[in-house]
Amino acid sequence: MNLHSAIDSFLAHLAVERGLAPSTLEAYGRDLAALAGSLGDISVAQIDARSLRRHFSRLEAQGHVASTRARAQSAISRLLAFLRGEGALASDPLAELGRPRRGRKVPRVLSLQEVTMLIEAPDESPLGIRDRAMLEILYAAGLRVSELTALRLSDLQLESRACRVQGKGRRERLALLGEPAVHWLLRYLEEVRPRWLRDPGNEHVFISRRGTNLTRQSVWYRVRHYGRRAGVVQELTPHVLRHSFATHLLEGGADLRAIQEMLGHADIGTTEIYTHVSRKRLHDLVESRHPRGGPPR
Repeated sequence: MNLHSAIDSFLAHLAVERGLAPSTLEAYGRDLAALAGSLGDISVAQIDARSLRRHFSRLEAQGHVASTRARAQSAISRLLAFLRGEGALASDPLAELGRPRRGRKVPRVLSLQEVTMLIEAPDESPLGIRDRAMLEILYAAGLRVSELTALRLSDLQLESRACRVQGKGRRERLALLGEPAVHWLLRYLEEVRPRWLRDPGNEHVFISRRGTNLTRQSVWYRVRHYGRRAGVVQELTPHVLRHSFATHLLEGGADLRAIQEMLGHADIGTTEIYTHVSRKRLHDLVESRHPRGGPPR
């Protein structure tokens, strides 16, 4: 089996049998296409530690940071494990290589005041009502942008202030919504969505003014637009609202395991990063507010 065929089989396996999201499949595809570009369409039996080491050196020379190289190595590791399971590869050539060292990046988080300014930035126009509903839900439930755009009408359980969400790896969870989020979502569903809908069979909750399904890119653009309007200094993405949701819950006394469930994290280790965020914010608060919290004079 040659490398190109092996990659195609592996990606098909991830899509059909593992049910990975399209965006995740795209990331795997990019990393493995880069591998094929480095090694050529060789037989998989020819993949060895030396050729992989050259590939990672090439990525580093191209300016890819440690986290990107680590992600690429993870994708290659899963490909090689798949090939060993298929009997196409006898051993693991990655076993001789170490992983790229990378520091743990602390997520960016908004203050409560900044969140309020951002969420209240949309006006009362139809577009503003839709966007207010989006912002309220992103922060109230800590949704990923892909989860927001995938929401369907059948997922909504507004009487119990909740919605059903399908996260990474097709793991399903129930996301809870506060009263403001439900209020603005109902306004959007009653006043705006029916006016924009072109296809009565379209079940997606959030649609554009043309009646098409809202894309992730559109949500990113709208979040940044309102960030500028609200005067939020840092560059915003929808994921910053997710980080803020988790951090504010932790600072309010929520249990880490509960936050893990609400975020849909498979591993508690992923959720633990928010303890670092909370600790850093406490240090910043002491340095700025305590009379002897700043640097020595």
